[in-house]
Amino acid sequence: MDVDLSPVWRDRLVQAWQERHPGVDVTATAVSSPLQGYIPRDGTLPPPAPPPPGPTPPGRIPRDGTSPGPGHPPPRIRADPRMREGSSAPLAVRVLAKMGYGHSPQDLADFTAGGGSDAARLQAWIERQLDWASIDDGAVEARLAAGGYQTLGKSLPQLWSDHVRNDPSYTLRMQPAFETQRAAFVRAVHSRRQLRELMVEFWHNHFNVFGTDFSIGPVLVHYDRDVIRANAMGNFRDMLEAVARSTAMLYYLDNISNTRNGPNENFARELLELHTLGAENYLGLMNPFEVPPDPIDPNYPVGYTDIDVYETAAAFTGWSARNGHWQYPGENDGTFVYRAAWHDQGPKFVLGMFLYPEQPALQDGHDVLDRLASHPGTARFVCRKLVRRLVADTPPEALVNSAAQVFRQHWRSPDQIARVLRHILGSEHFLQAWGHKQRRPFEVVVAAMRAIGTDFTMRLGNPASNDLMWLYGFTGHAPFAWPAPNGYPDTASAWNGSNALAMSWRVLNHLPERQDGEAPILPVVAISRSQVPNWTASALVDFWTARILRRPLASSRRQSLLQFMAQNGDPRTYVITDTDSWAAGDLKRHYNHQRLRTLVSLLLASPEFFER
Repeated sequence: MDVDLSPVWRDRLVQAWQERHPGVDVTATAVSSPLQGYIPRDGTLPPPAPPPPGPTPPGRIPRDGTSPGPGHPPPRIRADPRMREGSSAPLAVRVLAKMGYGHSPQDLADFTAGGGSDAARLQAWIERQLDWASIDDGAVEARLAAGGYQTLGKSLPQLWSDHVRNDPSYTLRMQPAFETQRAAFVRAVHSRRQLRELMVEFWHNHFNVFGTDFSIGPVLVHYDRDVIRANAMGNFRDMLEAVARSTAMLYYLDNISNTRNGPNENFARELLELHTLGAENYLGLMNPFEVPPDPIDPNYPVGYTDIDVYETAAAFTGWSARNGHWQYPGENDGTFVYRAAWHDQGPKFVLGMFLYPEQPALQDGHDVLDRLASHPGTARFVCRKLVRRLVADTPPEALVNSAAQVFRQHWRSPDQIARVLRHILGSEHFLQAWGHKQRRPFEVVVAAMRAIGTDFTMRLGNPASNDLMWLYGFTGHAPFAWPAPNGYPDTASAWNGSNALAMSWRVLNHLPERQDGEAPILPVVAISRSQVPNWTASALVDFWTARILRRPLASSRRQSLLQFMAQNGDPRTYVITDTDSWAAGDLKRHYNHQRLRTLVSLLLASPEFFER
């Protein structure tokens, strides 16, 4: 909807801009230009305006596959041919690795029982995981309760009362953060709602906060449970507002102190750069009235400028939390509050949309969130990240663009995110892709525990858990511990360095060797006793290869493992004894249990196990 400004509003806007941005040349002539793209209050999208005549503005490279100008046919977008290569892993293994944290014996059985063909089984599993609320996950909640978790059920006021007010000890203050970190492992390993857990991790990185920060740690339970988990498969616009109002994000990006007399642009900049439009749509110091329209929907500008950042910051002045501020000492329960006295009530111009002065409480922020959530640039940016997470480090543009159409079409639907996921997971790209992602440290450690099978529960105050968390921390991928607002990187190149790989291998070597009291974290010997009748090197290597990888190894790699297990015995005929004693003079009898556990560690550290 076009907004034709009257001279009165033109003058008010110019005055407000001159006060906020004294160094910017904003003329009344520029302000008098029609403003496009106001979102009606009912949430419907206006029909796209006709595109302007002429070629794409100089320097603008279309990202939607359209031609750069008249007379040029749109390029034909093809899937990466590598997508069809090397799909040696069974379909169930590929799907469980990409839609969650890898296969477990139970999930493999459930997937196989889902239909009479691969297509039927895949479709059934997608629908099952999208309908996450119908999956009974009570066993995980019971496991957490039995593990002594105390803060995961506390409301935000309870968290604030118990872990912030009255200056508690550091250990007590940070207990919610430490429990949330360890609960992430428990849920990823044991939850049957695997896609939801994967999406919770995705959105935590998309809306990243530094969870172990002194101000954020006490309320991380609330951020995880009521902001991210509550919206992970729902509506992006709802999640945007929940994030903006959350105590964790208010502290992390400083909007808690964003006032008309002391504006702070940190949240506004990351809202545009990381949460919605993406840095790819940043236009710097460009005059916002000269920004060309988006090629998908000309009712929206193609990108955002620094002025949009400053105006967005003004729209969110007064969005804060009740934290005992000296002006409001009686308000101190940690919950969200809108302080009208702190809000900039002047007119604003954000992303081609005029906001009238003196709007009702919160309306400026709501209008900006509506504008961002319905913007075609947001749809492309978010869907590109989703496709990168689920398909390949280099997302196929055709799939990104088609997913973005679903994202925008359903931007007000309560199941918007689930609809987008259904589109991506049902695509040929998802079906065929394998080996274009590498498991990050968290994913590979969780996948190891799922593939082998474990009854271990990570928890506070437990020596085995403490040792594992300490060692795992050296991988650089502890949950909620990335300090920067962009979240952990999601490409193999970021995790191929010697530190991430070597420390991951150390953890994978640690898991089979460590016990929780008398119970092994990974019961390798017990499983071998129950599943392998004759412990020949050949039988043990083939059993554990099948259990961990679910596909054969290359012959050369298998031969190396056979030699390691057999030592000076015959791999096919010599039966390794069920002992763990010293026998240096006869290596085939030397520390047999330790050698068996090392075999498992070697398979877990293999390139095949790191593939996604």
